[in-house]
Amino acid sequence: MNNEDLFSQAKEILVGGVNSPVRSFSNVGGSPIFVEKGLGPIISDAEGKDYIDYVGSFGPAILGHANQDVVEAVQEQVSNGFGFGAPSILENELAQIIIDLVPSIEKVRMTSSGTEAALTAIRLARGCTERELIIKFDGCYHGHVDSLLVNAGSGVLTFGLAASKGIPQSVVSDTLALPFNDTNLLVEAFEKHGSKVAAVIVEPIAGNMGCVLPKEEFLHSLREQTSKHGSLLIFDEVMTGFRVAPGGAQEKLGIAPDLTLLGKVIGGGLPVGAVGGASLIMNNLAPVGSVYQAGTLSGNPISMASGIATLKQLKEHEKYQQLEKNTGDLCAGLEKIATEFGIPLVTNHTCGMFGLFFTEAKTVYSLADVNGCDLDVFKKFFHLMLNHGINLAPSPFEAGFLSFSHDDHHIEKTLEAAKSAFSAL
Repeated sequence: MNNEDLFSQAKEILVGGVNSPVRSFSNVGGSPIFVEKGLGPIISDAEGKDYIDYVGSFGPAILGHANQDVVEAVQEQVSNGFGFGAPSILENELAQIIIDLVPSIEKVRMTSSGTEAALTAIRLARGCTERELIIKFDGCYHGHVDSLLVNAGSGVLTFGLAASKGIPQSVVSDTLALPFNDTNLLVEAFEKHGSKVAAVIVEPIAGNMGCVLPKEEFLHSLREQTSKHGSLLIFDEVMTGFRVAPGGAQEKLGIAPDLTLLGKVIGGGLPVGAVGGASLIMNNLAPVGSVYQAGTLSGNPISMASGIATLKQLKEHEKYQQLEKNTGDLCAGLEKIATEFGIPLVTNHTCGMFGLFFTEAKTVYSLADVNGCDLDVFKKFFHLMLNHGINLAPSPFEAGFLSFSHDDHHIEKTLEAAKSAFSAL
């Protein structure tokens, strides 16, 4: 069956034909490709067509698909059992690697997803501080936690509005949504509500509105304001953890949060999440403390084995230097070609992450900036690139990802495809 027929079949038995909305191509139109296998930077669909992949399972595939060491570790653990409802030595081993690489983390609690990690961190912050107000930022996504699926209110400092049906307004009444990178509004919010703020949660490098980088003063102000007012600073590093540096965005940016959310890379592509922080905070979780959290499959041994095999390969800064260079070369090449064909394009990028924004603006620093981009041009560019064997994220609101397995050849092939795509635009 071809991709279109498979999608038609899927729509009869799966809601919208998918198990996660972004896979549906609803942002770009058409039928998604059905992937049958991946190896290194290449994926192959049900029709036998190969693509250079810049989705990478939305972040986890930093080593490329089907890395041999990871495959062998998973195969070995599968033969020893899937899960036991009891502790395993693999949980200790993965947690220790995380602690060794991320200086702000002294203890870890594993979960099965980034959403669970976010939910746990919010409950923990409220339990520690005995406060209820949470500050988040437009364009930052922290999983489908009710209190975090919030849009900004009608005024700049009014409380959030539920961004999905099924969420009572009472659930988001203690969530304040602010514009990403707006330091002035952040300070104003703390001046007005500081004594009530349990925590601020943020993607230190946003990956859910494309790739949007933080302004230096914005993150430093976050750290300053939370410390001043006795609130916790939560970094959602589900995407950036172990991707932009061995110690994540906090290492790259030089700012230590109180709590860190992890996922994706720490499971090597298998379902996983984690919350980490100082012992004094983490010990408020059950069974030591009174903040309850549990999960039958938390610390699943297969995910732990995959994560260990992945993180053991991520300790060398030299690998990240090459990944940084490759990401920069790709984005610089795309901007150069776009300019040659008179197509306005801004690229944001950091180590292994990038965003493409078709806009006349010189910079993109917020969700408002992203919303001002030409989404129709993005849709056309996406499909033109896909037709030329380049798999980009099927939404202008998703970051793209490179892996260690992408090399100069793959970037050259991508830029050749981009010349054809831009000429057609």
